[in-house]
Amino acid sequence: MKTLLITGGCGFIGSHFIRLLRREKPQWRIVNLDLLTYAGNLGNLADLNLAGDGSGYRFIRGDIADSSLVQQIFETETPDAIVNIAAETHVDRSLLDSAPFVRTNIEGVRVLLDVAARYGIKGFLQVSTDEVYGSLTLDELAFSEDSQLLPNSPYAASKAAADLLVRAYHRSYGLPTLITRCGNNYGPYQFPEKFLPLFITNALDDQPLPLYGDGRQIRDWIHAEDHARALLHVLDHGLPGEIYNVSADEEQTNQFMAEWILDILGKSRQLIRHVEDRPGHDRRYSLTASKIRALGWQPSIPLGQGLSSTIDWYRNQRAWWERTKSGEYRKYYSEMYGQRLKSQA
Repeated sequence: MKTLLITGGCGFIGSHFIRLLRREKPQWRIVNLDLLTYAGNLGNLADLNLAGDGSGYRFIRGDIADSSLVQQIFETETPDAIVNIAAETHVDRSLLDSAPFVRTNIEGVRVLLDVAARYGIKGFLQVSTDEVYGSLTLDELAFSEDSQLLPNSPYAASKAAADLLVRAYHRSYGLPTLITRCGNNYGPYQFPEKFLPLFITNALDDQPLPLYGDGRQIRDWIHAEDHARALLHVLDHGLPGEIYNVSADEEQTNQFMAEWILDILGKSRQLIRHVEDRPGHDRRYSLTASKIRALGWQPSIPLGQGLSSTIDWYRNQRAWWERTKSGEYRKYYSEMYGQRLKSQA
């Protein structure tokens, strides 16, 4: 039985990945290490009824930057491979305070790599982002895996630093590493600070949709289910030391996506409020994913289908997202959008 250490398995992408593993690799044993910060939620996996079912799953609450804990996990669980999904991920929050991003996204990755190298792990998959490339220039069609890393936010910089650490551990110690860089994810269980769930849930409550700048920023959208399948495919078929871009070739502007949400819900486009842009906002992301497609992976969920089903999920799971939008979230939302919305009123 293969034992897989998944970090951040209670988050958005992590929970989709674990759900996929339970379907596709039921013989694998899963160790889920998650600190359960604001975006991590045990409820994201509640439908699997994993706790204490004796079917090869263990949850450990903890910090990937805690070296003694990570070493203990290696000693007691002896994982064959690591899929590192744990991360601070939201650009806006990194602009408010970059310290958690440095701790988790850089120091946490260093701790995992150190222990993995010490114990001779058979595979280390670092889940990264297209934001490490920065913003496409006018003469660039898309980012390839060989594109220069030019991050423009503290979040993106922390992920780029982690990628470079992973590369260095492969070259220096022969650690069998893999890196994936994916476009903008969407789907069920995404924390509503992110663009699509924020706009979907606000629209459901007839609240304004705070759209940064002119809304013409272009993003490369992919359903989290397709991303999860890409991670598993790379884990099974990727070559050590390689980087794989993950894209469904679904590029749309933020303005278009906001209007599409409102049209599906039958809401007025007047809910869109153009607000002051955030600093260093990348204009366009686009990825060339020919490398992972050559391995045999293909996306399976078209954007129209995925967006409609995602909206239906949030419509039917009001109790889930209303809980997440209470408490600390309200303070964050006020800090990010309160003054911006007032200035546009």
